[in-house]
Amino acid sequence: MAKQTSASAPTKAVHFILQGKGGVGKSFVSAVLAQYFRSIGVAAKCVDTDPVNKTFANYKALEAQHVDLLDGSKINERNFDALMERLLTEDGVFVIDNGASTFVPLTNYLAENGAFHMLAEAGVKVYVHSVITGGQALIDTLHGFTSMAQLSETPNLVVWLNEFFGPIERDGKGFPEMRAYTDHAAKVRGIVTIVRRTQDTFGKDIEEMTSQKLTFDEAIAGSMFPIMAKQRIKTVQRDLFSQLDEIGF
Repeated sequence: MAKQTSASAPTKAVHFILQGKGGVGKSFVSAVLAQYFRSIGVAAKCVDTDPVNKTFANYKALEAQHVDLLDGSKINERNFDALMERLLTEDGVFVIDNGASTFVPLTNYLAENGAFHMLAEAGVKVYVHSVITGGQALIDTLHGFTSMAQLSETPNLVVWLNEFFGPIERDGKGFPEMRAYTDHAAKVRGIVTIVRRTQDTFGKDIEEMTSQKLTFDEAIAGSMFPIMAKQRIKTVQRDLFSQLDEIGF
């Protein structure tokens, strides 16, 4: 698929990053998405709704706005109503990073208020990004994906397979063979794989970049990383952006 430009990108779209398990890379995915849109000439409007870890908002170059959606343990419906108002009325592409602590109340709000349907009726393209990891979090992240698949009515799900914590396998099956996927394959728009590369090189470079809340471009253009580290970071950037090109938004 040819790379999009600002002329072909949708004028109104929202990308929700939703997963009930914490520490699986949601903010990294949000940051990658925002940077990807910039690379195709779209200045994404970034929103961080995580009340505990404001990781996305700490990427200064992405200028993410923090919106507190929790009032104690419940959704602050006034704040979410205000966010929905923006999504319904403003042109542009939104990238919304949601924390694990707000996953259940937020998804309940989305379902009870028919938010996805309302956005679609207003001409807003809605995408839901769900991160799945290997290792101990596999089962929890599969449950999170299933929850979102049950809420979706169209093929608007984008699955991010994060191999950082190990292979995404269960009983000898990869994700495309798992029941969680086969039961909901029709709702999946595409899959992005965050490939597990050599941890002593690629792993450390990306970990350092993300810990400093740097974008790919900042890391590549700055003086923090040596030449070979910059080349590895550039390799990861090209790989992820290429996969997003293939999905198309």
